[in-house]
Amino acid sequence: MTQDERISRALLDPAAEFETPNDVLISSSLSEAQKIEILRRWEYDASEISVAEEEGMPHAKSVGIDQVLQALQKLVPHIDAGHSPPTKQGGLDRRALREKPTED
Repeated sequence: MTQDERISRALLDPAAEFETPNDVLISSSLSEAQKIEILRRWEYDASEISVAEEEGMPHAKSVGIDQVLQALQKLVPHIDAGHSPPTKQGGLDRRALREKPTED
């Protein structure tokens, strides 16, 4: 499998390519932008699983949202959790991961 194929697979299903969110952080073959996008998608997947479990649908052991958000916060220290979709799943809007504006 080529590196591009591995990245494409990670973007579709991060847990299929990485065991933990920290593995994404330490990957030397990914750019920072790719790491952020993979972790964003992993956060969404974790949110979906959490909602399914709340609704009584059992799921195999998975990475929790907190674990993914901690990894994301190492790349983007100023996550604005107020920018999230108004859905039960939540998830982070792209605007939530922008750099914190500097104060004059």
